[in-house]
Order: sequence, then C-alpha cells, then structure tokens
Amino acid sequence: MAKAPKLPVHQILDENGELLKGASVPDMPKEDIVELFKTILKVRVIDSRMFKMQRQGRIAFYMATQGEEATHVGTAYALKPQDWMFPQYREHGAAFVRGLTLQQFINQIFGNSGDLNKGRQMPMHWGSRNLNLVTISSPLGTQIPQCAGAAYAMKIKKKDSVALAFFGEGTTSEGDFHAGLNFAGVYKAPAIFFCRNNGWAISTPFHRQTAAENIAVKAVAYGIEGVRVDGNDLFAVIDIVRQARERAVKGNGPTLIEALTYRLSSHSTSDDPSAYRSEEKDDGPWKLKEPAVRLRKFLGNQGLWSMKEEQDWEKACEKELLDAIKVAENTPKPEMDALFEDIFDELPWNLREQKSQLITFLKNEGKR
Repeated sequence: MAKAPKLPVHQILDENGELLKGASVPDMPKEDIVELFKTILKVRVIDSRMFKMQRQGRIAFYMATQGEEATHVGTAYALKPQDWMFPQYREHGAAFVRGLTLQQFINQIFGNSGDLNKGRQMPMHWGSRNLNLVTISSPLGTQIPQCAGAAYAMKIKKKDSVALAFFGEGTTSEGDFHAGLNFAGVYKAPAIFFCRNNGWAISTPFHRQTAAENIAVKAVAYGIEGVRVDGNDLFAVIDIVRQARERAVKGNGPTLIEALTYRLSSHSTSDDPSAYRSEEKDDGPWKLKEPAVRLRKFLGNQGLWSMKEEQDWEKACEKELLDAIKVAENTPKPEMDALFEDIFDELPWNLREQKSQLITFLKNEGKR
C-alpha cells in the first residue's frame, strides 16, 4: 500500500494554554482575543439552553458545537468581511463573529416572521445575504461545489475575496467533495475548504470513513495545498486560515484545511452518543484540551480574564438569550404569501393555482 506523506499538525498553544517553544500569538489586539473567548462562552450558553428547549417541545431541533468552537470562531475572525462563508450547521460562532445578531439567530430557530429565511428552513439552517453567509443546506456536501463556483466567479471578477466552505470529515465521502475540490484545483479558484474532523460522522468513526491516513492528504490528488491544524487551538486556526486566504488572493489556488477537534455534545437533539462512544474512553481525554479550557488558561496567565468576569458574562448572555427567546415566541409565523415569494418575478400558472387552492383550504379550515 502506498504511504501518504506525513503532514504536521499546526499548533501554537499547548493543552495547558501555554505558547509552544518558538510559537507566537497571531497579530491581533488582546481585546480581540478576549472577545473571541466571550463568543465561545456565549455559544455554549445558547447551546445549553436550546437543548433544554427542544426537550421541552418549544423548538423542534438543534445542533450544538461544544468543543469545536475554535474551528469556526477563529476562521471567521481570520477572514475579511467581503469573503463568503458556506457553513454546514455547526458554525453559529462564525455567524456571530461576522455580525449575525442573537435575535436573528433565535428567530431562525423558531422560523417566525422575523427569520431572515422566512421560516423556510429547519432550525440551525441560518444565513444572511448582507453578511455573505450562504444559507445552510441539509444535504451533505452541496456547499463545497457551490463554494468552488463562487470562488471562481471572484477570480473572474478580480475580487479581493475568497470563498470558504465548512464541512465535517464524513462529508469527504460525498461526491460533491471530489467535484468541488477538483474544479477549484483545476481553475486555481480562491477557495478554502475547511474540514472539521471531530472523529465521528454521527456514529461512524473516522477509521470507517476513509482508508487514508488523514483528510488533508487528499489535497494531493487535486493539486492543491493540504494542511492540518489543531482545531482546539484558536490561535493556530486563525494563523492557518490567514495563510490560506493570502495564498488564495495571490492566485496560488485553494487550500484544504483539516482541523482536528471533537464534539463533546451529541450530533443533534435526535442523537444519543452513549450508543457509540464512552465518557471515559472517548469524551474524557478531549475535555482536558478543548478550546475554552486552553484559552481560559492563556487569558488568565496574561491577566486578561478572571472567573468573576466569566460568571458575569455568562449571566449577561443568559439574560440576552431569554429576552431573545421571549421576543421570538411572541413573533407571529410568516404570512402565507411568503411560501410563494422570492423565486419568480411573476408566479407561473401552476403556483398561482396552488396558492388559490391553499387560500381556499385555509378558509374552509377556519370554518370548522
């Protein structure tokens, strides 16, 4: 069997929150480091509350990202506002960094009339045209060729921007992964393909996903750059994404980034992880090196953070969240006409007929 080239894992912070020998923090204000840590904590407050609400029957579905926050919070920070992000469904930290408000996020979870997507998507499938956040799609991998195409358009128009797609390692088994990376490689599109390798595609372990030693090595087949990064190291993620962006805008083609991380939560509210992994063997080791633990230690050592500040911040996040939930629960559902908007300038005959039938049906239902 052919041996894949050994690829190092880029790391800046060790598991104790200390800088590795010879490593340095990426060029960024200390205040920004604190704000990114606060975003990670905010995401955790939201995830915890949303899981409880799903169990209460107040929302239909949710997907948490505990343990993986550095992968998307760091990535969003490393990009520019003009760059496009094609998220999967576990990157809400990136959306907050980009500027999506908590109220907009919660409105999407409820699918009410305040939802930017007008209630057309299931929860955790947000997007924002104004923020260059392409709406999430449930089928695995569709965002990858979309990202490649958008990036190629940027190249044709000579834009100083890149397109980045997030996905998990399970998605690399989809045909869209091959199609997207192959196209981007051939045309040297300014694209970044960010694989969040958390070891599990729902219940399928990594060793059942591919015979390759890692994901990043697959870049060799497409003639593009492949790198690995410690996905629980916020600084390393920022550094590696910045490098990939610079390479892309200079015309040197796309990069496949494999970020090694672990989801400490279940895949979704529909999943029971105890059926396929154990607390002691699987979760336990990762809890000692997850991103919040490392960053908390680093900030504490720098005199930039305290447990009192953390407690106060989490209380503030909880209050803001409860206020947003209250607004969302009291916001009406989208109007019926929203079902037929934003697709055609003029409705075709078959949709006009469907709309008429729906109006008649709703009138008759109201008489019962």
